[in-house]
Amino acid sequence: MTDVLDGVRDHYRATGLTARLRTALAVLGPENQQLTPRQLAPLDQFHTCGLPATAELADLAGITASMSVLDVGSGIGGPARFLAASRGCAVTGVDLSEPFVDAARYLTERTGQSGQVSFQVASAEKLPFDDGRFDAALLQHVAMNIADRAQLYREIRRVLKPGGRLAIFDIVSKSGEPLYPVPWARTPATSFLLTDAATRAAIEPVGFRTLAWQDDTEAGKAWFAQLRASGPPPSPNLGVVMGPDFLQLSSNLGRNLMEGRLGVLTAVFEAVSINA
Repeated sequence: MTDVLDGVRDHYRATGLTARLRTALAVLGPENQQLTPRQLAPLDQFHTCGLPATAELADLAGITASMSVLDVGSGIGGPARFLAASRGCAVTGVDLSEPFVDAARYLTERTGQSGQVSFQVASAEKLPFDDGRFDAALLQHVAMNIADRAQLYREIRRVLKPGGRLAIFDIVSKSGEPLYPVPWARTPATSFLLTDAATRAAIEPVGFRTLAWQDDTEAGKAWFAQLRASGPPPSPNLGVVMGPDFLQLSSNLGRNLMEGRLGVLTAVFEAVSINA
């Protein structure tokens, strides 16, 4: 298990990330100029369909200002900042990558949200929070890096209040092996894809009830088709985060979707007792 975690950390190592972000963001204004989450969206929404997917997931989960929200695998913090800005809720993000967490804190300072959004370095399989701490948890394009899915979902259930919501937006296996490298893994060694049915079978037994379930594969295909038609991505973009091969990683994900190897799943679950 340690070898797997080390492999995932290495994939998201991102040495010197905060310095690269500081340089890239100069095109948006001086260092002391406050930015908005929407300005950062091309850079920090590290998942298929971008910002609209985060907004839709928040709507499906019914996230409101009174909620305390956990963003599991928060990356550089884009969804967390957007949720806090658009819903008024307090958001805590956790990520395995220390450079990502450092970058998330820097960007959150740039948006003036440090009092509402916070980040910690932690494993999704061992969350550093008390039982029943959160009203909702988001999991966007994260589970593909986690081998022990039962432990992942069990931990999220543990930190949710009874009746709390788990909202997921994940890549799932459809037909055949995917082509690598992809944004979450450069080799199969750190990729642990499940089918949509197997995902549901891993989530419900640990104390969840399905509230919403939709296959968003066609939406993912349309998004990638639009990206191709639009030409080069705006600057700054996710290449700042993932490095010079990001276009290849993204292109392979789009091809995997188009060829039916992978799919996109959106779902929301309610935390219940295991015997409910």
